[in-house]
Amino acid sequence: MFDKLRNRFLIVNLVTISLIMLVAFASIYIIMYQNVRADIDMELHRSADSPQKSPGQRDGGSPGQPDQGSPSGGGGPADGGSGGGGGQAFERSVAFTVQTNKTYEITTTKAPFDIDASLYPQALQEALSMKKDTGTFSLDGSKWTYLKQPTADGYIFVFLDTSDRQDILTKLIYTFAAVGMVMLVVLYFTSRYFANRSIKPVREAFEKQKQFIGDASHELKTPLAIINTNADVLLAGGEDTIRNQSKWLNYIKSEAERMARLTSDLLYLTEMDDSRTRMVVREFNISEAAENTILTMEAVIFEKQLSLDYDIEPGLMIRGSSEQIQQVLMILLDNAMKYTNPHGSISLALKKSHNGVLLSVTNTGAGIAPEHLTRIFDRFYRTDASRARKQGGYGLGLAIAKSIVEQHKGKIYAKSTVGESTTFYVQLS
Repeated sequence: MFDKLRNRFLIVNLVTISLIMLVAFASIYIIMYQNVRADIDMELHRSADSPQKSPGQRDGGSPGQPDQGSPSGGGGPADGGSGGGGGQAFERSVAFTVQTNKTYEITTTKAPFDIDASLYPQALQEALSMKKDTGTFSLDGSKWTYLKQPTADGYIFVFLDTSDRQDILTKLIYTFAAVGMVMLVVLYFTSRYFANRSIKPVREAFEKQKQFIGDASHELKTPLAIINTNADVLLAGGEDTIRNQSKWLNYIKSEAERMARLTSDLLYLTEMDDSRTRMVVREFNISEAAENTILTMEAVIFEKQLSLDYDIEPGLMIRGSSEQIQQVLMILLDNAMKYTNPHGSISLALKKSHNGVLLSVTNTGAGIAPEHLTRIFDRFYRTDASRARKQGGYGLGLAIAKSIVEQHKGKIYAKSTVGESTTFYVQLS
């Protein structure tokens, strides 16, 4: 399932980026093509609109002298001046011009360099075959663009060699294709890397949800089995009195209460995750809240023959929910009682720390191995499952404590020395 999701993400990402690249390259090519066409058209019209000389007149020459192969600028400089900047540009760009009479017979040809005389009629024939006033054709391996304009005696054809510009456009296409292929390869591996990173939290969330459902089902299965068994015992002794069957009824009630606590904790965690719990935020005295919690738990702790020491700095104030913070304290103290060795000790400290407060709860005992420290706040997680079940735990207390602390923008963590003690820290601001 996750491989399909990753591949779908990869395909969508590649297709999207490929389309963006295609649009970008096409836009650049179209802009370049239009600029080249505009430049060619401008040069053709500038050359055609230049003041025309008499047939056969050279720059600085006399009328009546043919100018085939002469180094003139093809009808004079574009700005009308001899040897000006426009004329030099014209000489560099215009290959040649051909003047014809009304019946398209060549009367004059002009070129800035010596070329084969057969090129004139061939170029004229190509232009006439297109039956348009402007166009592009190939001749002798070169690309030529022409412009046809009428004159008083016939027509003038301006032919411009655009091979270099066409080559630039062609090379631009090849460059885009090469760059596009390289980019697609790079994007494929980059997208695959980020796709795997994107899928990882989804996979982890799915696995956690799957494990959560399995653990919850397992926890519910045990009390349901006990209830079912005791109900069968009651049904088997149907003629007996309720007083004589009270033991089985107490078992059923006890397991029903355990299930009620479990479902209540699960619903609470779900509400915390979905942010449906609206915490009443106000400033309260956490020192008093801690003292009240200790008074509630003190009798239970002494009943278990454990010693309790606490050091609470008075007058510490924080913003949050007093009830929820007290719940965190009760969870940590209850957890300490469960895992403290016989006749062991529990200590609680509440001190001011920087801009907030630091709460610590320490208990002596077997401690927690380093590999378990990062997971003890996960739901249903137990370092010793058999021992925890005997003590009636579901592995949800620390998960609830973590949710509450995180909702208060705080931090909870644990440190432990195996065989000696474990300390839980809560940092609140």
